[in-house]
Amino acid sequence: MVLDKKEATVAYRCLSCGSGVLSLVGAFSLSADMIRLRCSCGKSEMTVQYRSDRRVRLTVPCLFCPTPHSFTVSDELFFRREITSFPCPYTGIDIAFIGSKGAVMKSLERSEHELLELLGEADPADLERVRNQALTDPQIFDIVNFVVADLKEEGKIYCNCRDGKGDYRVMIGDNSIRVICARCGAQAEFPADSVTSAHKFLDADVLYLV
Repeated sequence: MVLDKKEATVAYRCLSCGSGVLSLVGAFSLSADMIRLRCSCGKSEMTVQYRSDRRVRLTVPCLFCPTPHSFTVSDELFFRREITSFPCPYTGIDIAFIGSKGAVMKSLERSEHELLELLGEADPADLERVRNQALTDPQIFDIVNFVVADLKEEGKIYCNCRDGKGDYRVMIGDNSIRVICARCGAQAEFPADSVTSAHKFLDADVLYLV
């Protein structure tokens, strides 16, 4: 009799050096204890924990936010799906993956291209410096993210794509927030060095990306 082997490849991208970190996780090892996936640079780690309700909890360091994000999935989804991606809830950019090794590696490669486009001239190895300079007040980001989502829903964000075809993301930067279209690359940067300046977005009725 051949036992059905339950295992999945888990991966995330290090918030400090930008490297992809992946590991094979089996049901036996997962049920025994919390698993920690640590980057070789030693500056980030992702944890995977099997809960008593047969669900799996992932705590993932984020490339864009000052604190990690937590995701909970069923063990069926964890071990059976070809690929599952977990996006940062603020930027919508995938920060972790589980599934088959081939599918996870392809997703990591795709996320690297997306990251390079967003960083522009910056090097992925400079991620830690960029994050240390980034805004840390979540209230500022929440205000701008709310306005961008509202304008997107109303069709009042314009870029180089056809109307309604843009894919808009928000990134925190050095005392500023950038709104980027992931499809055409058009963007706009806004000062957000205080809650007061971020509140000015509440009066915006249209947004142009160039």
